[in-house]
Amino acid sequence: MTSHEILGQQVQIPVEVRQASAFMAMYSVPTRATQSLIGYTGLEVLQYRPGHGICALVFVDYVDGDLGPYNEFGVAFMVRDHRVRGGSVMQDLKALATGRAGTLIHQLPVDGEFTMAAGRGIWGFPKVLADFDADHTGKVKRAAVSQDGRLIAGLTVKPGVPLPGSGTNTSLEAYTHLDGVTRHTAWDMNPRGARSRIGGAELHLGSHPIADELRTLGLPRRAMMTSSMPDLKMTFGDARTV
Repeated sequence: MTSHEILGQQVQIPVEVRQASAFMAMYSVPTRATQSLIGYTGLEVLQYRPGHGICALVFVDYVDGDLGPYNEFGVAFMVRDHRVRGGSVMQDLKALATGRAGTLIHQLPVDGEFTMAAGRGIWGFPKVLADFDADHTGKVKRAAVSQDGRLIAGLTVKPGVPLPGSGTNTSLEAYTHLDGVTRHTAWDMNPRGARSRIGGAELHLGSHPIADELRTLGLPRRAMMTSSMPDLKMTFGDARTV
């Protein structure tokens, strides 16, 4: 077991999130524009169909975890494993189905100083401070995130249908890039009560640069699918350099 000193406190690895809730919307985005956006990482966009990748917008309410309670908004993209170069859509779909794809955390506003320091210092997560107005408890999930009085995004997600396999562990490879270094981290999730549906999202983009960045990918548009996870547990391992 390893540990990191963050703002005078020791953080043990793996970091545990014992209770959280989340909701998300997934969008189809053009491969060329997305690859241009994430080129700084050295990673490659995964294509679920020719010329199109996947962008996920996620709001998370961390209730009980090793980094304390806080809100988070993530802009993430599905990417190929860093050891894979090139490949067909069929190969990308197989990687998705077998858990060999990765998730690049491209933007990550939060509202807690300790989690910001830990996220940046331990894993290279691009956490920045922002303001949140979120409701994770209603049937319809709503949240908005702003920074310096400028709206980044507001997202509303309607309820979906229950998903089978509740309580099943899911493992992902999370990729980050900070200060010129790309890293990858083992990220395990155990969601209970998850619901999902086709479409079901309403997205509003504001005047913040992150909103402008999302517009370059053609957002807002109809979501491919939406999901909500009212009871989510997670663990994060140590980061490794790509």
